[in-house]
Amino acid sequence: MANLPVITGFGGINAAGRSSGHNGFRRLVFDQLSRGLQASTLQQLATLTGQLRQDQGLWRDANNAEVNVEEFLAANEETLLANTLIRKIKDADFDPKQIPYHQRAVFGGADSAGFEFTLRKRDLPSPLPADWQLADLPAGDSSVHVSTKAPVPVMLHSARQAEVTTAAQLPDGFDPASSYASRNHPRALQMTVFGASDAINSLGMDWERIRGLVPADKISVYAGSCLGQLDYNGSSGMLQARLLGKKVSSKQLPLGLNEMPADFLNAYLLGSLGTTGHNNGACATFLYNLRQGMRDIQSGSHRIAIIGTSESSLVPEVFDAFTTMGALASDASLLKLDGLDDADTPDHRRACRPFGDNSGFTLAESAQFIVLFDDELALETGASIYGAVNDIFVNADGFKKSITGPGMGNYLTMAKALAATKNVIGEDRLRHHTFVQAHGTGTPQNRVTESEILSRLAQTFGIGSWPVAAVKSYVGHSVASAAGDQLIASLGAWAHHLLPGIKTTEQLADDVAATNLDFLLAHKEFDAESMDAALINSKGFGGNNASASILSPHITQAMLSKRHGSAALRQYRSRNETVQEQQQAYNDACGRGENNTIYKFDHGVLTDKDLTLSTDRIKINNGTPDISLSVPNPYPDMCD
Repeated sequence: MANLPVITGFGGINAAGRSSGHNGFRRLVFDQLSRGLQASTLQQLATLTGQLRQDQGLWRDANNAEVNVEEFLAANEETLLANTLIRKIKDADFDPKQIPYHQRAVFGGADSAGFEFTLRKRDLPSPLPADWQLADLPAGDSSVHVSTKAPVPVMLHSARQAEVTTAAQLPDGFDPASSYASRNHPRALQMTVFGASDAINSLGMDWERIRGLVPADKISVYAGSCLGQLDYNGSSGMLQARLLGKKVSSKQLPLGLNEMPADFLNAYLLGSLGTTGHNNGACATFLYNLRQGMRDIQSGSHRIAIIGTSESSLVPEVFDAFTTMGALASDASLLKLDGLDDADTPDHRRACRPFGDNSGFTLAESAQFIVLFDDELALETGASIYGAVNDIFVNADGFKKSITGPGMGNYLTMAKALAATKNVIGEDRLRHHTFVQAHGTGTPQNRVTESEILSRLAQTFGIGSWPVAAVKSYVGHSVASAAGDQLIASLGAWAHHLLPGIKTTEQLADDVAATNLDFLLAHKEFDAESMDAALINSKGFGGNNASASILSPHITQAMLSKRHGSAALRQYRSRNETVQEQQQAYNDACGRGENNTIYKFDHGVLTDKDLTLSTDRIKINNGTPDISLSVPNPYPDMCD
């Protein structure tokens, strides 16, 4: 019988804020919260972004002035909220009104009498053009006089205005680099360190204690990005440096690799010797990685799996590429949707309108991580149970006319996810007690194809009115982390009995298939334990489709009770009390502005002297259980 992959921790950062403790989720449904939860959400945002901190019992603002916290939050509520979610780009590495580029030009020409100019000797090109004539200037001058009758091609520094000025940036004022010694890391790796630390801290248990319970080879890490680290400290700098007259650094190539988030987790946060990797699947990347970790737990090959993605691609080149594809909601298209003139200001907040009249998706940055335990370890440690991963399905689209166009694969993944959910909760509960976290990009093509898939499958499985949420309307499309944003929102929905509405969409577009579907254009409250499972859907460029069946906390606990008995569950709940206290302590510390980011550079580095080898086991001198070399033979009937 397969082990159950239980979600015992989660954390990260996106445009809504910090993920652990459901803080980011509460920003999505802020207007539906009690005043007390609203105040807590505002305080978390204020401390996250450096606007507020507690120092020796006193509250201080960014200018170090002593403030009354309640008065500060009341006075700054509008600003704190405005500086989150989808909004106009600001405080980025580039100004969308002044994006630098090189304009090609030619000095002189074939019909000219010649062309002369002065140049520093150190700036002379190599090799020197054959038709250049050089003349030294007076002694002591480091320049040289150049004359030529041939045309001279040059690149002139210029600036342009971006067609797209909307994105889902991290909250204004939050800088992941300031949370640890970032050493010129690309932004996605900075977000990895912060987000993965948030997930580890959210466990409410010391990681060293957990390592002492589980052999190193029973822990796996699957994490990465889709587009790679594309700012100047990563691949972008490696490709641009020489063209900009600079040198390539020794870090830009390795730190730009897609799987580097997993490498950082192992080397600087966990000290892990276990399985590692990254499964890239365009916009479905998070679920591809989650599937790897799920299978590790189910098979029994591993007891812990840490899954995540980190994507930060808000750079001019990526905006350029997606805009050229016609994929993004441009300023001009937003104005046209709302019937406004070119001189008006686009409604940046409503740039992403899933399943409504829309014009494209909105780029975002996000890092999301979850921790899976097998069911026995979860009970043994008293870990909090946020749900479980039932199953994940991945299918391609087959023959395609366009690599970016949708195909049939998503029908397969969603149908299988529905069937797998029915296997666990039954047909009646499937029909009345599940919801969908749609891919919901906000593009005209997605609203047609995904709604048709969901509608036909709802009819096929007898679901009368299937609730459909689409959180990209708040946090945009973070590519690799997209399904991570959807999963974190689902965990928050179960905690608060509240599904976020697609509030940027005022009404469904005429070409949206709505039969048997309930597109949530407003927040939807539900009774405790009335939503048993979430179906999380991802559709990626190239035909990368993935759909996940995620079980609620109450269904997960019911399954654990059936397998392990009610007495084991009572003992578990007793252990969980201490864990919950530690989780609350961590959340409170974040609410005071205390930085708990984990970064262990050059810490506990092992050498060959720390190993003791034998034919049946490896002992490591770091306090972890021995690694067994009793490897099962999967082919006994084929061997002597």
